[in-house]
Amino acid sequence: MKYINAKLLLPDALVKELQCYIQGGYIYVPASEERHRCWGELTGYKEELKQRNKKIVEAYNNGSSIKYLAEKHYLSVYTIRKIIYQK
Repeated sequence: MKYINAKLLLPDALVKELQCYIQGGYIYVPASEERHRCWGELTGYKEELKQRNKKIVEAYNNGSSIKYLAEKHYLSVYTIRKIIYQK
């Protein structure tokens, strides 16, 4: 997250109004609902995990053991089970 000095971005009247509530601190301004993105959408990581999980399920269905898949993907046996048995 990049911090920006409010004086460089906002009108003076708005900066003065904000100073009534907070001075010298940080304020987080969330994105509006229409601009909000789900986790992993921008980086593509969500899709990457989806593809990895699909490969894990295919390997399991083709005879790979849960223990082997856990070691191969550096995941716990519990996590592999969650991936395989998810609905």
